[in-house]
Amino acid sequence: MAGFDLESIVANLLKAREDQRQYVVAIAGPPASGKSTLSKALSNHLNGINDLRSVVVPMDGFHLDNDRLDDLSLRHRKGAPETFDFNGFATLLRRLGRSSQPIYYPTFDRVLDKAIAGKGVVYPEDQVILVEGNYLLLDVQPWSQLKALFDHSIFINIPIDVLRSRLIQRWLDLDHTPEEAKARALSNDIPNAALVCDGSIKADQLMSLD
Repeated sequence: MAGFDLESIVANLLKAREDQRQYVVAIAGPPASGKSTLSKALSNHLNGINDLRSVVVPMDGFHLDNDRLDDLSLRHRKGAPETFDFNGFATLLRRLGRSSQPIYYPTFDRVLDKAIAGKGVVYPEDQVILVEGNYLLLDVQPWSQLKALFDHSIFINIPIDVLRSRLIQRWLDLDHTPEEAKARALSNDIPNAALVCDGSIKADQLMSLD
């Protein structure tokens, strides 16, 4: 994966895991930092090592529904910490690595802009569970409770100017005009990114893209 030493990340992760049966890893960072891309690359790499099984669990499935955000007058803040179902997400994390049955969870469809219930699944045979999301290491209650639920953590650090460009492009890719894309990125996405960069607990591994 461009910008990151995938081999080194995997080596550090497996060394930390040792022989633990199921290992839950947080992959945190600001929006548009490459969490999803890194998680998929790591999972694919891990799945190619002997009989190891890895799965990616995104936090995005716990976005509150748009109708609920409208009720709370929070639609304009979608993606901020208060627009997620924290308790539902924390409950999922507490189950990971502790169940002999499949665990189902919601995923998020960015094109439809909505969560899809029960689309994701973690099987008891999945040994390395890569959980990716913006606020996994946020040092603000109640999010700061999550750190104890992970066996290992990785944080992706990206310069704010790179994030700004990526966040604007994300809205352009969803058919927004340049003016709309810039307004949405600067009014909500960039403040959320700054919160993650400035307010996250130190991770076990720091991945920096200069």
